[in-house]
Amino acid sequence: MIAIVKAMIRSKAYYVMFFIPLVYFLVFHYVPMFGILIAFKNYNVFQGVFDSPWVGTKYFRQFLTDPYFYKLVRNTLLIGLYHIMFSFPAPIVLALLLNELKHHVFKRFVQTVSYLPHFLSTVVVVGIIVNFMSYDGIMNQFMGLLGLEPVHFLMSPEWFRSIYIGSEIWQGIGWGSIIYLAALTAIDPQLYEAATIDGANRWKQMIHVTLPGIAPTIVILLLFNIGAVMNVSFEKILLLSNGSNQDASDVIALHVYRRGLISSDFSYATAVGLFNSVIAVLLLTFANRVSKKVSETSLW
Repeated sequence: MIAIVKAMIRSKAYYVMFFIPLVYFLVFHYVPMFGILIAFKNYNVFQGVFDSPWVGTKYFRQFLTDPYFYKLVRNTLLIGLYHIMFSFPAPIVLALLLNELKHHVFKRFVQTVSYLPHFLSTVVVVGIIVNFMSYDGIMNQFMGLLGLEPVHFLMSPEWFRSIYIGSEIWQGIGWGSIIYLAALTAIDPQLYEAATIDGANRWKQMIHVTLPGIAPTIVILLLFNIGAVMNVSFEKILLLSNGSNQDASDVIALHVYRRGLISSDFSYATAVGLFNSVIAVLLLTFANRVSKKVSETSLW
């Protein structure tokens, strides 16, 4: 026991560094879990959480029988799946391409340019999208020069997901590639030398050396992305959505915002949010189990 205390005293700086994120997660992530009770009560602000009457699963059943239930779940899942299909591989491809560059100045320039959109706020990104994709925006002006008819991109449900996913790729591809570039530095250079001796060109080296080297990192990040498939970018969707594209832009997070903050239906909104979180946990658990069976990499 004394040895443990002495070791903790010697490492006190590390415990201080650990204490700050611990307090953050306790205050902003674990303590708010207490609010889950609201989903099972007819919550009244003046009565408080404890004194509000219990209603059981009333609001869960109300959401499951809601006429908008299918559309909300469909849109949320589609955007999440499209994100995994297109946004998730993009940083991997960029990292592989940057890894093949031999001109260091050009490589740093590409990295810097690709990182910059990550630091733009969602409002600025949406403003750029509007300037490009509006009826009189840059895209339609360019199409006019080609003799094409202008398109209501932001008003069309069929274009909403493409615009959203495209902006996610543009905004996150550079920042997401940082992790993969760091993983690439851990690959033993002797593996490339051995592959070269065996006659492997750069493409085969990428397939048989580089990709297997970063495969554990890819799997872990894929699992995180699957766990967040129900957690779409609420702010961007809120700013891009309108009455015309609602068939594609109406997601669970937006529904929670409308019912919870605008309509003050706190119990219903909490129930819907809890339903969304439970589905995300189930997806993550299933994906982790599959990953454990087909590979040696998993979260737990």
